[in-house]
Amino acid sequence: MPDQFLTALLPQLASGAAHTHALGFQYEGLDGDRVRLRVPYRDDLVGDPETGVLAGGLVTTLLDHVGGLAVWVGLNAYQPIATLDLRVDYMRAAVPGKDLIAEARCYRLTRSIGFVRAWAFETDPTDPVAAAQAAYVVSAEGDHRAGANLRPRKTLAEGGAA
Repeated sequence: MPDQFLTALLPQLASGAAHTHALGFQYEGLDGDRVRLRVPYRDDLVGDPETGVLAGGLVTTLLDHVGGLAVWVGLNAYQPIATLDLRVDYMRAAVPGKDLIAEARCYRLTRSIGFVRAWAFETDPTDPVAAAQAAYVVSAEGDHRAGANLRPRKTLAEGGAA
């Protein structure tokens, strides 16, 4: 179970970035190790004006973002992560006029990779609009910090690796 620091931080991470705020992402909470987000239906999020169906890119963004939150829940800490791989299977169109909910769970966590399953739905998780399988790189200390690849590497003569 996440500690208070992470529980307090998750709502900010859910909608604090400019793009998630603009899309209207809302933190819905945790259920064990599953994290939930909601995006309220809005006309400006529609991908097809004739049908009123939400844009597919919105669904993908929602699934990717909730997946990242699930990794932080699995880590029980905030540290830099990046999406390494994301597969989204669209099963049906979202129902026009309905909010979209996404849940995710980090089911495996290694030293450097978090593996996540996520799904998007309106009211019933067993009737998903889309499901995702994703992998996220988890930043480690040392030479894996952000920007470490920008520093010059040591040559073999200086004691660097081959």
